[in-house]
Amino acid sequence: MSEPVALADTTDQRTTRTPRRGLGRFDVFFLLLCSLVGLDTIGSLAAAGHEAFTWLFVLSLLFFVPYGLIVAELSATFPLEGGQYTWTRLAFGRFVSGVAQLVYWLSNPVWVGGTLCVVALTTFEKFVHPLPGLWTYLAGLVFIWAGVLCTSVSLAVGRWVPAIGGIARIVLLGFFFVSTVVYGVQRGVQELNLSDFSPTYLGFIALVPIIVFTFVGFEVSSSAAEEIENPHRTIPLGVLRSGVLSFLMVAAPVAGILLVLPGAQVSNLGGFVDACKAVFTVYGGQINADGTVTLTGFGAVVGVLAALGLIVGLFTSGVSWALGECRAQAVACADGAGPRYLGVLSPTRGTPVRINVLSGLLASAVMVAALNFTDGDSGKYFSAGLNLAISMTMVAYLTVFPTLPVLRRRFPDVARPFTVPGGRLGGYVVSVLSTSIVAFTLSQLLWPGVGIGWFGSSGSPDDALPSAFEGQRWTYEVTQLVPLALFLAIGVAFFLIGRWETSGRSPGR
Repeated sequence: MSEPVALADTTDQRTTRTPRRGLGRFDVFFLLLCSLVGLDTIGSLAAAGHEAFTWLFVLSLLFFVPYGLIVAELSATFPLEGGQYTWTRLAFGRFVSGVAQLVYWLSNPVWVGGTLCVVALTTFEKFVHPLPGLWTYLAGLVFIWAGVLCTSVSLAVGRWVPAIGGIARIVLLGFFFVSTVVYGVQRGVQELNLSDFSPTYLGFIALVPIIVFTFVGFEVSSSAAEEIENPHRTIPLGVLRSGVLSFLMVAAPVAGILLVLPGAQVSNLGGFVDACKAVFTVYGGQINADGTVTLTGFGAVVGVLAALGLIVGLFTSGVSWALGECRAQAVACADGAGPRYLGVLSPTRGTPVRINVLSGLLASAVMVAALNFTDGDSGKYFSAGLNLAISMTMVAYLTVFPTLPVLRRRFPDVARPFTVPGGRLGGYVVSVLSTSIVAFTLSQLLWPGVGIGWFGSSGSPDDALPSAFEGQRWTYEVTQLVPLALFLAIGVAFFLIGRWETSGRSPGR
């Protein structure tokens, strides 16, 4: 038999299962670093041009900092297995937290199968070897199920995956930035004008979803809070350290891409990959007259090594998020917000193997369906999958960020080793800021261009559609609204199954 996952007791904030401490501050740091630094979105940011850099700084202040402060206080005050599910459960009850958690968990297979695979496969084909026909599907399945394996082994083994991913990110992005400097010295860079950085509303609504998604992941480590040594201190410190480094690791490569590549050559899907190829010509190779890049000699070797590092980074992003999301979903199911069959941990590994396998099956289905739905159009495949994954994550955050003032009011006597500065007002400010930006982000994902043309302003909402869906408003809406409605319905169904089982009417009881 498998071991049921115990939910935190809401009266004294302790779990009934004896925790097996084993994750230290470095484990938390690398786990958060892999969760926060998403290499799949760097190209999308750079594709938006110099304005992306402006909004990157603005949203880091208006969203990234408040979000980090919220998670730091909640994780220090309620270091409970399940993390954000448990916080929402304590604040708003099982139904709201259960449905939100289900959508939050499902965002991982959509993201892994719908975007990470695409970028990984594109990178492999550009640097290593083409993947014709069925080889594309086979490579994608290997990518997905290797991740399932890594999330199903014990945490004592699985914790090394984020560590490898974190080191790969530091080395890859650091080497890319240094190479950009060398390239600029030898061959010059793109001309920059201050006016290019001027913010616009159209640019804002296009960039908010990508930047916000780039800046999320602080809560991932909290899902395994009872496995972390001294979580009251370790998690908040991990949030601070990883947050600062993550911002630098995103801003630096975006700046490098903007300096190296002409705007017309930067795409959502291949921006970072294309920039790497262009920059690495300083080690051997050339940029042809038509803009294509050929790497030779040591440049080709460096290109292959960088490609492998990027694929490792993408792979460990999916694994790091799955480590948190799958464990939180298992806690939700054990608590009665889903089928109890899924709310168990392996008695030998201490990981939610059943949830992990189900995630792998769903990610595989997403990959196969999306490839066929888009007729091999990887750009459209990438845009649809990424936007859906972001919108699903935003649905969950709409319930997480308001929990801070609610839990302060409901549990005023619980010790708070870390609190958001500014007292009660500070708590409301960060909660309102984060929730408002998430709500706006979700509205732009579900109906791009909301606000354009209002109050006599110029422009059309269709101008905000992803470039792969230009002139295809309803095709885009089908890829977003239908799956999201289906996932919300599944969340309600999970809750009803869990309530039925906990009521004592389950045939197995």
